[in-house]
Amino acid sequence: MPETCCLDASALLTYLQREPGWERVRTALREGAVISAVNLAEVLGKLKGRGKNPEPILVRLLALGLVVVPFTLEEARLTGELDPPTRLLGLSLGDRACLATAARLGITALTTDRAWKAVPEARVEIIR
Repeated sequence: MPETCCLDASALLTYLQREPGWERVRTALREGAVISAVNLAEVLGKLKGRGKNPEPILVRLLALGLVVVPFTLEEARLTGELDPPTRLLGLSLGDRACLATAARLGITALTTDRAWKAVPEARVEIIR
């Protein structure tokens, strides 16, 4: 199945918590969504911090078809290049990693962060 979009940690957490916009993420998962290993680490850390065991949740996500892509040297370069123009927008390293992964794969990034729309040349979909 070809990749259809790249999930930001905020988008995947929206799905897991059934917050507004979760249905869009469910559709993306069914259609071949990917997530950077960096953003998956963010999600797993948030779950653990909330007292949840992330392992069964990860197993379920992988069974749904979520593909975890490694953080490559190319993505590291792209992430670094995004730092200066996105710093004033408040984007984090994880945000830039998601944008870099989506750019490398030529797909849209799904997020809840409206500031991403101000990133030039980024293909972004705000899910809520």
